[in-house]
Amino acid sequence: MRKAGRAAGRVLSAPFAKTGRGIRKVTSAHGAGESGLGKLIELHAVNSAGDMLVTVALASTVFFSVPTDEARGRVALYLAITMAPFTLLAPVIGPLLDRIPHGRRAAMAAAMLARALLALMLAGAVVAGTLELYPAALGVLVASKAYGVVRSAVVPRLLPPAFSLVKANSRVTLGGLLATGLAAPVGAGLHQLGPRWPLYAAFSLFVVGTFLSFTLPHKVDSAKGEDRALLAADEDHLHLGQQREYGKKPGLRTVGPAVTHALAANAGLRCLSGFLIFFLAFLLREHPFDGQSAAVSLGMVAVAAGLGNALGTAVGAALRGRAPELIVVTVGAVATGVAVTAAVFFGAPLVAALGAVTGAAQALAKLALDALIQRDVPELVRNSAFARSETLLQMAWVVGGAIGIVLPLHGVLGFAVAAALVGTSWLLTVRGLLGAARHGPARPRVA
Repeated sequence: MRKAGRAAGRVLSAPFAKTGRGIRKVTSAHGAGESGLGKLIELHAVNSAGDMLVTVALASTVFFSVPTDEARGRVALYLAITMAPFTLLAPVIGPLLDRIPHGRRAAMAAAMLARALLALMLAGAVVAGTLELYPAALGVLVASKAYGVVRSAVVPRLLPPAFSLVKANSRVTLGGLLATGLAAPVGAGLHQLGPRWPLYAAFSLFVVGTFLSFTLPHKVDSAKGEDRALLAADEDHLHLGQQREYGKKPGLRTVGPAVTHALAANAGLRCLSGFLIFFLAFLLREHPFDGQSAAVSLGMVAVAAGLGNALGTAVGAALRGRAPELIVVTVGAVATGVAVTAAVFFGAPLVAALGAVTGAAQALAKLALDALIQRDVPELVRNSAFARSETLLQMAWVVGGAIGIVLPLHGVLGFAVAAALVGTSWLLTVRGLLGAARHGPARPRVA
């Protein structure tokens, strides 16, 4: 009897074991297994799937279950309590990582464990409708953002031989996108059993992620050869950098103008992404596409954005970081043009098109920024530059979301604002890059 049970267990587990081996083979290809990048890809996939399950549970509770005006109030409150502490945390996370780089694995594990516990709290709150929902949701989002910042600082430590940061980040991002795409229908199916079931699944994934964090190589926690970076490209800081040639050491390091201008372009696109998510969530709820429900309309835009993001990541990986300044300027121009067109000829196809273009532009611009950081930033401050830039981009997303919530639900007005957001960022980036080109390259020097 016992042998029969073991045999049955082996038969039932065989498909899962085979799938697991297949996933490990893909994530570990081209030296990623030996360097530890494969483990980070798997960890990020678990993280992305867990976040999607939480999003499915909260969307049904905070958004679709109440009238639009009440939902706007709830989401505005959610974003407000998110923005306030995260804005305060943003200046702290980067310097904190600079001071305790040896705790990166523990920081990622702590972010996972915190979300696991908060998912259990949310599971009770979504059923009872208690006020615990908002602080728990806040904690999940802040922990998720903190994980993202630490992950950005970890990637440079796990590069396989002959791997660029662009290629590594592309793999990590694609792993997260695939996991998100799989988790969304699973979460929707679990929600049919009850609003708490997606959260129970998220709890399980975050627990797995807690243990996976400690399977990353020990070199992730090593601070050997690292220093702090200052994200600035103004004349004063460049002047300070030049003073090093005359024996003066100001104690602050700049990453150079190309990086900071590309970071500004990325912030504009990230702001546009946050804006569209929240603005379209309410707009399509009140005015869905012809013949479609609000949920289906939102799903169509979400799928378009996801496909755009995946396509942008794939194209960015194929370009291998070539001409990053040109990529940043081009994707900003395309996103601005599509936003202007959508504002003038507002309609369902252009709404979906802007979602797809924003997803692709955001992915390509981020990979171009990665390439510039690898090219222009000295290795000893590169990890710090990644952490600080990711923190700033997270803040830009929150600001864009806040603007999307407060605007009236008028399509033409909303898309005009979207065009203004990304267009202003693009113009400033072009102006800055042209100015930097006229003055010649100003590569950073590290004493």
